[in-house]
Amino acid sequence: MISVTELRNGTKVEMDGGLWECLDYSHLKMGRGGAKVVTKFRNMETGSIVDRTFNSGEKLQDIYVEGKKMQFLYKDGSDFVFMDLDTYDQVHLPPTLVGDGAKFMKENTEIEVAMYGDKPLSITLPNQVILKITQTDPGVRGDTVSGGTKPATLETGAVVQVPLFVEQGTDVKVDTRTGQYLSRA
Repeated sequence: MISVTELRNGTKVEMDGGLWECLDYSHLKMGRGGAKVVTKFRNMETGSIVDRTFNSGEKLQDIYVEGKKMQFLYKDGSDFVFMDLDTYDQVHLPPTLVGDGAKFMKENTEIEVAMYGDKPLSITLPNQVILKITQTDPGVRGDTVSGGTKPATLETGAVVQVPLFVEQGTDVKVDTRTGQYLSRA
């Protein structure tokens, strides 16, 4: 158990029958009354966000979330199949859990899955991935009206803006957090 005064961004707790992650917190000291802690929590299973106010003496059940290295194998219907690199067990994860990270994952991409017991909660992609451009228009010399970039479709289906000199078939490095082109690989 932890006191609500010990909450920090990223602290994971169990309350109201669900698993929650603290997104924001602030301590409020009232003039005559006791201190209050105003928090914002995100449900780690559904993604919903709630604001909660606690008295300073309240306690919450903290949880231990383990990060497991897994490898993306293939897509099975709508589910994504991952392999635990320690035990070689295969895990099926729904697209709601994978989220926007799916557009930067190709086979054999290693990711980290946050697990609470045997329950997967979220995935974390590497900050940068190298992907091949499958389709892009040739750059026109002198065309700088669009800021010197053009759209390019990657092998995973994601579309990123790349400089005019980058051609089809080139491997590029992409930031998975922002979806932006970084450099040629």
